[in-house]
Amino acid sequence: MSVVPYKDDAAGKKSQVAQMFNSIAGKYDFLNHFLSAGTDIYWRRKAVSELTALRPARILDIATGTADFAIESLRLSPETKVTGVDISEGMLEVGRRKLASKGLTHRIQLELGDSENLPFPDDHFDAVTASFGVRNFENLQKGLKEMHRVLRPGGKVVILEFSKPTAFPMKQAYNFYFKRILPVFGKMISKDRAAYTYLPESVQAFPDGPDFLAILQHVGFKNPAWQPLTFGISSIYTAQK
Repeated sequence: MSVVPYKDDAAGKKSQVAQMFNSIAGKYDFLNHFLSAGTDIYWRRKAVSELTALRPARILDIATGTADFAIESLRLSPETKVTGVDISEGMLEVGRRKLASKGLTHRIQLELGDSENLPFPDDHFDAVTASFGVRNFENLQKGLKEMHRVLRPGGKVVILEFSKPTAFPMKQAYNFYFKRILPVFGKMISKDRAAYTYLPESVQAFPDGPDFLAILQHVGFKNPAWQPLTFGISSIYTAQK
């Protein structure tokens, strides 16, 4: 059964996820940095560095949200341009204001769109990225197949996603924080408790580590690799087409 933010809502996961992110868009960046004690910034930089050798000219950033990952990607090359896609217009609006304030609208284009039905031709992008977004897909394999389709041969996918620590005592501390602390602060600041109870539930349901590598290979990616970060709280996955 699919994990959804609003359990009493009959709408599908895709619709509920869009509703959830629209609800918390204005507080999303602050909550990200606050609830991770700024570690999310390090995670993004580490993930972007996986593309250094490739120096991609065209990047597609899936579930781009408020465009933090897209902005970080610009340091790869002066020629790098990013197209960001998200199903939440609220998140994209925050992202557009951020890009305008930084003078980056000529290098990053944000579009409302469904990551499982991408409006781009085959073999179009040098790299495809996703930061904390693939676990929100309604159909994980379909979304990953779309990422593979629009990536050019020889291109690279980089996925940053939460994972589950397995070693004592980090596993116990992580579970306590995610299940007891994070929902309280999330509700207090964002006024949407469901968003921050959905987060730990979606992480628990996500097939991380070797299971995710197997899915990447199944949908057609080559040389999938996995790099745990910060005691396994998050992970970077890479693969080629």
